[in-house]
Amino acid sequence: MSPVSKFGATHSLRRLPVQERSAARVRRMLDAAADLIEEVGYDRLSTTAIAQRADVAIGSVYQFFGDKRSLAEALSQRYIDLYFERLAARFDAEPPADWRGGVEAAIDEYVQMYRTAPGFRVLHLADAIDPGRADAVTTGGDVIADQILAGLAQRFGIGGDDELNKTVTVAVETGQALVRLAFRRDPEGCSASIAEAADVVCDYLGRRLP
Repeated sequence: MSPVSKFGATHSLRRLPVQERSAARVRRMLDAAADLIEEVGYDRLSTTAIAQRADVAIGSVYQFFGDKRSLAEALSQRYIDLYFERLAARFDAEPPADWRGGVEAAIDEYVQMYRTAPGFRVLHLADAIDPGRADAVTTGGDVIADQILAGLAQRFGIGGDDELNKTVTVAVETGQALVRLAFRRDPEGCSASIAEAADVVCDYLGRRLP
């Protein structure tokens, strides 16, 4: 794992921590933000509360993050990194026989992130924190789609083109929306809705993948 992936995307950090002591402070701030987002939501999140929960000076927050949005973006990127680390470990331990098995595993790991990662279900990978911002960053769905395309090429020999890129992006956004619906229906995730999410995404991809 690269140093950046431990803390979030470079665009979200004012500076990268060099010393381990600084790195530990950044990790505490991200952990604190995750817990607070889970407890009070993004709108009520504040840099003051993050500093207090992380037991750091408020100046330390602004040393690395411009505002609470940049901190949430870094947290979302950390979640994306963790998601793909978990998915890669699962594929290495038990390689899927085909892309359908890969899709089912990808949705299952996404569901597990909802269940275990504080703040994950609230953030939705930063794709709706401030959609009206003119310089909005790439959404979590876009990043996930890019990495899935790379995985399709590496593991199943399915090459990428513009049409495939659009197809995978639609599949990712659809899967994310259906998983969100499953957790609105049941805080632990409605099992029938999760199964339906896998069926819908696989059916859609099955009509378009070679």
